[in-house]
Amino acid sequence: MIASVRGTVQSVRLDGAVIEVGGVGLLVHATPATLATLTIGATTSLATSLLVREDALTLFGFADADEREVFETVQTVSGVGPRLALAMLAVHSPDALRRAVQDDDLVALKRVPGIGHKGAQRIVLELAGRLGAPSAAASDGATRPGSPGGDGARPREQVTEALVGLGWTAKAAQDAVTGVADSVEASGETLEVASLLRATLRALGGGRA
Repeated sequence: MIASVRGTVQSVRLDGAVIEVGGVGLLVHATPATLATLTIGATTSLATSLLVREDALTLFGFADADEREVFETVQTVSGVGPRLALAMLAVHSPDALRRAVQDDDLVALKRVPGIGHKGAQRIVLELAGRLGAPSAAASDGATRPGSPGGDGARPREQVTEALVGLGWTAKAAQDAVTGVADSVEASGETLEVASLLRATLRALGGGRA
């Protein structure tokens, strides 16, 4: 297992980043919150989880080992694969997921695209007591300035594409992005991919609360 990577950030896009380690560029898939902390040209260190399949090796990256542990644990639930697990961490922080399971909060779990009522019930049932208790003071942490995806061109289209990749329907993603982007532009603020993505995630389901 590749438990972590440390290297130079070569590029950042909406669903992952390329990290150069020992002269090799590794594509690491990650949540928008994690990608927003990366700066092209800077050295970064990510906790990682390697998915091995017959036709592919896929590497997932996380801000810390706790996020990785939650990612791997939720996949033990029947019907939860890596894509859905990553979507869960895109919408909720690890502690928010712990709170949802601990409090039997099906509404919070259903905010994640791809999780319905029965799926949320199954997650609570199968993860009860396995994620641990949430910390007393949970925080998402700050993100660095900058936009995953590079030059900031076509932010609406880029964010819509990222949301569809996380599991939302094209219509739901487009409607949410349009509403948030229109509000941002009406206020006179600059429309940036990173901030637009995070704001739209909050609008779609409470963000990483």
